[in-house]
Amino acid sequence: MGTVVSWKQLLLRALDSNSSLKHSSYFQLATVGSSGRPSNRTVVFRGFQGDSDKIQINTDGRTRKIEELKHCPFSEERENAWFASSLKSRLQYLGPNPGLPCLSEQPAQECSPDPSTGPVAAFCLLILDPDQVDYLNLKNNERLTFTSSKNVDGVKCWNSEKINP
Repeated sequence: MGTVVSWKQLLLRALDSNSSLKHSSYFQLATVGSSGRPSNRTVVFRGFQGDSDKIQINTDGRTRKIEELKHCPFSEERENAWFASSLKSRLQYLGPNPGLPCLSEQPAQECSPDPSTGPVAAFCLLILDPDQVDYLNLKNNERLTFTSSKNVDGVKCWNSEKINP
């Protein structure tokens, strides 16, 4: 059996080959609310945290997903993620609370934050640390599962298995 490429390499390769498609960096994040009901939403893949396999997402801290996750510790990476975002992206955190009814048909007033000012309170950085990845490529009908475990030194290692699509 040949060497299997890591899931991270497969993801980066897919993102690169589809970089002309604006929506290629969108993916779905599912959570479970306090009622036990699932909730799914689209988020933007912002890359990996450093050289790790931890997935980075920027989000508005006022959204329901933050309440549902509850495990969003503060991180020094938050400021770096803020400044790596475009000014247009930063503006969304200054608008009305997401998920609430629009109170006006008028477009939101233009505001221009100081580009040197750090993150606003609504800006939240999520770092997802996957322990299992299910990869499906419909073009070549290939499916792989990647499962992590810790070795004797406590270092995360990935094992892969080819499974039926």
